[in-house]
Amino acid sequence: MTTLVADDDVRLDLTEHGDPAGRPVVLLAGFKAAATSWRYQVAPLAAAGFRVLAVDLRGQGAAERPDAVDMDRRGRDVACVLDALDLRDAVLVGGSMGASTIWSHLAQGGAERVAAVVSVDQTPAMLNTDGWTHGFYGYDESNVDTYFAEGIPDTGKGTPMLRRGMRLVRLRRAMRGAEQTLTPGELTLLDDHARRDWRPTVAATGVPVLFVAGADSEFWPSTHAAASAALAPHGEAAVIARDGHAANIEQPAEFNRVLLDFLGRVAPAGG
Repeated sequence: MTTLVADDDVRLDLTEHGDPAGRPVVLLAGFKAAATSWRYQVAPLAAAGFRVLAVDLRGQGAAERPDAVDMDRRGRDVACVLDALDLRDAVLVGGSMGASTIWSHLAQGGAERVAAVVSVDQTPAMLNTDGWTHGFYGYDESNVDTYFAEGIPDTGKGTPMLRRGMRLVRLRRAMRGAEQTLTPGELTLLDDHARRDWRPTVAATGVPVLFVAGADSEFWPSTHAAASAALAPHGEAAVIARDGHAANIEQPAEFNRVLLDFLGRVAPAGG
């Protein structure tokens, strides 16, 4: 494990795998998840010749846990990682809030070191409006101030946990040790995350972007992938059948196939 210090002296952590000279693939986990949640992706990516970096940003996994974190700070943490390791031509892969963290990084002018983006089951706008029906189930202007006040609501959507079979086994293995209770600071971060609209950033992103959706996501309709891809100048979408929000965990074989296919088509800078 490698320890990095952000520009405000907060400790971040990452593990590195694969060919040190390979193209960097940076894995960013979602809310409350650790970098170890990418356990089913690390070996296949390394075997394909990539330099794989699974990152714990502040508040996650082995990293330091300050009280106050917002989406802007998470985006700056990504910049700190890329700069500290001098990563270039990097592919950023974000699951859930990890994907929104990528948009935060790019919105703050961080495109220079990024060659491609993969968003894993995360809509760029969680609030449902008349012009956007791909947000979090049940979340709209009528409850924008209260919907996430106590945590992540149970939407009643997707495959019930006890009916997921091996999908649930893989999920429990990958998320082992994740704390279920939320601190006041985490609730503040969750609310900030929910209110953000990254669609303008998606539309301004000039690199290839893959939006992956779980067909049975418990948080939002899988239509968000195609709708988001339509916003991006170089966007494409993939929906994985019999898959929930943790798309890379519940159906890792199919997710890895989709991811590696995309990476194989993304030319390095100057290529």
